[in-house]
Amino acid sequence: EVKLFSTSTEREMYENLADLYAIIMSLENLERSFIRDSISPSEYTTECSKLLSQYKTVSQIVHKPDLRQFAHTYKLSCAAALHRLEVGVPSTIEHETVDISGNNVKHVAKTVQEFITVLDALSLGMAAVDKLHPLLADLLQSLNSVSFLPADYKWKANLRDWLIALNKMKASDELDEDQKRQLTFEVEQAYADFHKSLDSKE
Repeated sequence: EVKLFSTSTEREMYENLADLYAIIMSLENLERSFIRDSISPSEYTTECSKLLSQYKTVSQIVHKPDLRQFAHTYKLSCAAALHRLEVGVPSTIEHETVDISGNNVKHVAKTVQEFITVLDALSLGMAAVDKLHPLLADLLQSLNSVSFLPADYKWKANLRDWLIALNKMKASDELDEDQKRQLTFEVEQAYADFHKSLDSKE
């Protein structure tokens, strides 16, 4: 039996590299599916935004990897994925694709990315007010930019309430476990509802 690691630190490093490998190959498959018209622009944008956000999280852990060197080392054929990771946005945004309902896909993709960024931060245990506040503010701003959502969309008010609550706290304060759990639950509900809104526009 060959052991890849001898310490917990080495094990974590290999697990992170495995995550990076999986993200790159998933993105490569997604790009090829989009090129072949096997997936709709809105589906592509949502999935691509999710993978780009996941890459952003993993790349912070593995300290900004050299993607081309990584691909060479592990003999990956992933030119499309490397280009997408270098650009940092889905092809639909890069080329300003607009969906049939007239809503710019760029705003939808950005909103998806903001949702995933907030949920990733919470899952990683982020609780500091000065870290969470800007993430929630960016998410609210993105929701406001999506034209098909009504002005009284309930999750906008929900996010505003959280921002108000955070504003009342010190920057160095942290949410307690109950608050983190509640915020995570509400953001997950908002994300699910946002997807339903997208489906209704298909």
